[in-house]
Amino acid sequence: MAAPIQFPFADEIELPPEMEGWEEMYAPQRLFSKDREAWEKRHFWYHDKIHAADPLYPLDDIFQEAWQIALSQYNTRVFCIPPAQGVAQRILGCYMYISAVESPPGDVIQKKAELFGKRVPYTFDNYARQWEEWLEKFHKLGHDMEAIHIPKELYEFAPDDEVIPSPKGFTEANVLMENFNDIVNLIIRAWQYHFQYLNLAYLAYLMFVDTCRKLFPGIKEGTIGKMVAGADVSMFRPEEELCRLSRLAMSHRSVAEVLKQKGTAEEKMNILRTTPEGKAWIEEMDKIKNPWFYVSNGSGWFHYEGSWINTMDLPFSYMQSYVERLEKGETIERKFDAISEERERIVAEYKALIRSEDDRKTFEDAHRVVRAIYRYAEDHLFWVEHWLHTIWFERINQFGKILTKHGVLAEPEDIYLFNRFEVPMLLEDLATAWALGVGVPTRGAFWQAKAEKRKKILDAAAKWNPSPAIGVPPEEIAEPFTLMLWGVTTDLVQEWLKGAGMEVGDLDEITGFPSSAGVAEGPARVLKMLADVAKLEPGEIMVAPTTNPSWAPVFTKIQAAVTDIGGLTSHAAIVSREYGLPSVTGTGVATQVIKTGDIIRVDGSTGKVTIVKRA
Repeated sequence: MAAPIQFPFADEIELPPEMEGWEEMYAPQRLFSKDREAWEKRHFWYHDKIHAADPLYPLDDIFQEAWQIALSQYNTRVFCIPPAQGVAQRILGCYMYISAVESPPGDVIQKKAELFGKRVPYTFDNYARQWEEWLEKFHKLGHDMEAIHIPKELYEFAPDDEVIPSPKGFTEANVLMENFNDIVNLIIRAWQYHFQYLNLAYLAYLMFVDTCRKLFPGIKEGTIGKMVAGADVSMFRPEEELCRLSRLAMSHRSVAEVLKQKGTAEEKMNILRTTPEGKAWIEEMDKIKNPWFYVSNGSGWFHYEGSWINTMDLPFSYMQSYVERLEKGETIERKFDAISEERERIVAEYKALIRSEDDRKTFEDAHRVVRAIYRYAEDHLFWVEHWLHTIWFERINQFGKILTKHGVLAEPEDIYLFNRFEVPMLLEDLATAWALGVGVPTRGAFWQAKAEKRKKILDAAAKWNPSPAIGVPPEEIAEPFTLMLWGVTTDLVQEWLKGAGMEVGDLDEITGFPSSAGVAEGPARVLKMLADVAKLEPGEIMVAPTTNPSWAPVFTKIQAAVTDIGGLTSHAAIVSREYGLPSVTGTGVATQVIKTGDIIRVDGSTGKVTIVKRA
């Protein structure tokens, strides 16, 4: 039977009956709609598994809302990338779908080209200064968010100093409502900052790739990747600090012995506090916890992931592994110098092949630009999705606690079951009942029933298998960001159309993007849940749906990385190049085809993953 030529449209998709009412969790503009149907059906939508692989909790959706606006406006209104428009989002059945918006008319492209030619080269030439300015204003925003006052309790009566000698004019209940609005405004502003240079960083990489392909026909993607590797960026700093703390522990054997013991991080810290060496080591760790332990255990996008700073068992497990490896004489740090030296060698070799001075200048300019700005892809990642999101979740949890204390919610985490437009209603309900006086009820029973219903809907959504895409796919996927970041290709879409496809045992080779050059062979470790990261053993090949920045410490342990999703500029691709590991990304089916224990060969130069022997 031939594969279908298109995916169902949004209004043709049937959802499980247990998900009835899912639409009310999200703002109406987030959904597919009858009034926009003609426009929506002209576009091809696919499930965004990089940013929202799982069902979206309503309040966690704020990040998605924010990036839709920010990413798009820098393409369309600020840097004016001529043919590019935005990336639109829609939610269906609690899952988020995205689509690259069709190009604008020719006259608009011409207007944008004029602005692009003036604005983008200037930014490329002045990025070093602009990065320092960006970092300063982003730090200020984060500290402003930390400083927001969230009352832990609403007082029975206003204290005298808020009444005499002159009334303050407002109460803690007013502050509670006002400051939620403030923190929402800050997180949306943060995402405006997030995309200030990100599209240009990807664009610089695409321009460099295009230059290399023109000057060196047949050059491999992995070779191009090595020409830009070797960046000293913020996202790798947390892992570097763990390495430093592990080496410091090795200089005091008693500290190293405690780190190697079984037990929780809290138990180990309690033991360390009983000795001078242990106290000194903890003091050194405390100095760097903010910001470098403000790292999500996952992607940073979801409240339930937690961060190192509030789940210390994870960084302690990494340090335990580092100490054990140091005792065996192994190197635990990223081979930064070797990667940088290889970059310079490859660049010199290819420059020697260029005969024209004009071509040489074109290559040197493109390489200079990509080396300068491409680091933003990993630099900003730490400060936004990790440092700031950790602060955001801690602050939001405080709102959840006071709502729970006054019976509006059953549990603090239930606040995430309400979207950013609904939470102000919960806070106003609390403020109103408090203001009216003793014994006045809130609508706590109503909100709690709604929360329970939404938990059941999200549970049902997690068990449902959503369509990988919606609508009619183009004959060829050519939009650069769709290819380079999400790794959605024409071939991958055709595989989706085939449905379930072959049984696992029928496949012995899969292909994806050749994201980081090199060949490795060894046992596979398939990660399908966040907790699986801790199971990785030295010498294994990591196979995962995608990778998260907080997994950087395992990249010195593994031989190679394979992912289901992601292109040449995805996090897995960038980190693999920075650690000198072979990597194939965007295979589409790796976690379904490969099983833990299978012996596989990863060729990061060709994009092929071969199953050598089944477990």
